[in-house]
Amino acid sequence: MAAVPFASAMAAPSEPTRPTLCIFSKHMAQFGYDELGKKAKEIGFEGIDLTVRPKGHVTPERAAEDMPKAVEAIRSHGLSVPMITTGLLRAEEAPARPTLSTAAHLRIPFWKPGYYRYTKLDAQGTVEKAMADVKPQIRSLAELSREYGITCGFHNHSGDSFGAAVWDIRDVISGLDPKAIGYYFDPAHATIEGGLAGWRISMNLVSSRLKMVAMKDAYWEKSGGKWKLQWCPIGQGMVDWPKVFAQLKAANFTGPLTLHVEYETKDEVASIAKDYEYVRAQIRNVWGG
Repeated sequence: MAAVPFASAMAAPSEPTRPTLCIFSKHMAQFGYDELGKKAKEIGFEGIDLTVRPKGHVTPERAAEDMPKAVEAIRSHGLSVPMITTGLLRAEEAPARPTLSTAAHLRIPFWKPGYYRYTKLDAQGTVEKAMADVKPQIRSLAELSREYGITCGFHNHSGDSFGAAVWDIRDVISGLDPKAIGYYFDPAHATIEGGLAGWRISMNLVSSRLKMVAMKDAYWEKSGGKWKLQWCPIGQGMVDWPKVFAQLKAANFTGPLTLHVEYETKDEVASIAKDYEYVRAQIRNVWGG
């Protein structure tokens, strides 16, 4: 499918003047396209971060056929689809062009790629080798994004994921077109990796090309003599959300804010609704309305 300018693509909601509050569709996997939009709208969300990956709402091999159906159903409830989450790692992958060209036709402005992993971190030179290996893959995705007129947002996932430290992915994308690739910043993962001030440093580093923000919360707990990470309802963990939102406001951020519910819960929809209220309160405190 050839690239199509936004002006000739399917109609989409106008560009937001403040962040669009979305739910990550992974957490509503039990719902079909129409019910997904209906339930999200009932809770109060303004948009959907749609999974277009294996076991997602849309599978990669059917992106061209099923993504338009999903987006049409979601938009019929007055919601936007400002981003999709994929597992793409290289432009050469078979689903890459169908996925991104379809997103461009549907006027979905942002997308998230998959994860690259560090291996044998105790071995000398491993980080440098990983950066050299990953760089051409990420650059190929940035070039594909530029071709289709959409923007890739790289997620800083904690652990052994490339980009967890932010400086590594910053080194790779610093010379690339900021309209083609930027950051999908996750304050929780940044806090896990950065502790007291590291998350603020990371957020400062990414702010000039910040595209999307993921919202979740966690804390460290000592159990059985070992420190373990525990996911929890948003606002009950280590993330300093008032400072995060103040910094987003200062950066003039208007991209999607996507809510994630990673903790165990007996009623995921009820937990989503409760976390939504917390986030909505933070938005009102900063942007009003």
